[in-house]
Amino acid sequence: MASMALQLLGFFLSLLGLLGTLIATLLPHWWRTAHVGTNIITAVAYMKGLWMECVWHSTGIYQCQAHRSQLALPRDLRAARAMMVISSVLSALACALAVVGMECTQCAKGTSAKTPTAVAGGVAFILAGLFCLVPVSWTTSDVVADFYNPLLPSGMKYEIGQALYLGFASASLSILGGALLCASSLCAGSSAPRPPRPGGVPRAAPSCRPPAACGGNHASSRTSASHSGYRLSDYV
Repeated sequence: MASMALQLLGFFLSLLGLLGTLIATLLPHWWRTAHVGTNIITAVAYMKGLWMECVWHSTGIYQCQAHRSQLALPRDLRAARAMMVISSVLSALACALAVVGMECTQCAKGTSAKTPTAVAGGVAFILAGLFCLVPVSWTTSDVVADFYNPLLPSGMKYEIGQALYLGFASASLSILGGALLCASSLCAGSSAPRPPRPGGVPRAAPSCRPPAACGGNHASSRTSASHSGYRLSDYV
């Protein structure tokens, strides 16, 4: 029962990680304008994401535009796109595997493939979290390095956007949920009773009478023959 509860907890944490990864992938708040200097009141704020760039005006107008050329994008941005998409696909696949392998579901119940399927789902969740963590950490490192670069103009400096914080949280939830799912599934598989093998019922050993009993029976047969009126010496 405890292993089933841990499986459900790990699954729901990983599911939250999947939702957070999808939102972080689509949001344009990976880079946002840094307010550097004495003038903190700005009329325009710029934000950039993996798929689009957005401009926010002080009048309340919010405009977004997708990246025009896919081939002209920097390599790190294209790599971040690919890794976030792979993370989302792995999380979706892990959800399907976990649903089949968890003890609370009826899929493949009573078969030996249920526990390995749940473990495979947990491993896929962990890999998805790692694939999400790499581009988020990479982008955060670049933003911090550019912000403290004295040779870079203030207008070209950005700060960490909200999508990066969401990416860190999503990756942590996916890794934690996958680890819980793997651990609980392995514990449940080791504690489950194994079915008896077919034909493995031990047979009863053949009974053997002691020699005394056999000798006694032979002697009794001789006695009964002598009392029947016939002597064995007449036939020898």
